[in-house]
Amino acid sequence: MKAVITVIGKDSVGIIATVSAECAKYSVNIVDITQSVIQDYFAMIMLVEIDNMSSTFMSFQKELERVGEEKNLDIRVMHEDIFNTMHRI
Repeated sequence: MKAVITVIGKDSVGIIATVSAECAKYSVNIVDITQSVIQDYFAMIMLVEIDNMSSTFMSFQKELERVGEEKNLDIRVMHEDIFNTMHRI
């Protein structure tokens, strides 16, 4: 099973490291990542495997949201199937 993590906010040092560390803490494997910086704004999408997650999906989701608030970033986590459904025309 996979999930999509999106991160948007003002660019700063360590954003990828912070999100990656949270993934490692929950045994979430990063499958693919794309990021870009447009002027001072950072945008990232990660595709992650959650099959071996060491906690519940909701706990992981809440923790990343908390980290986002702490770092002044908008971090969202959703199941891949929900993401695909939302973005289907």
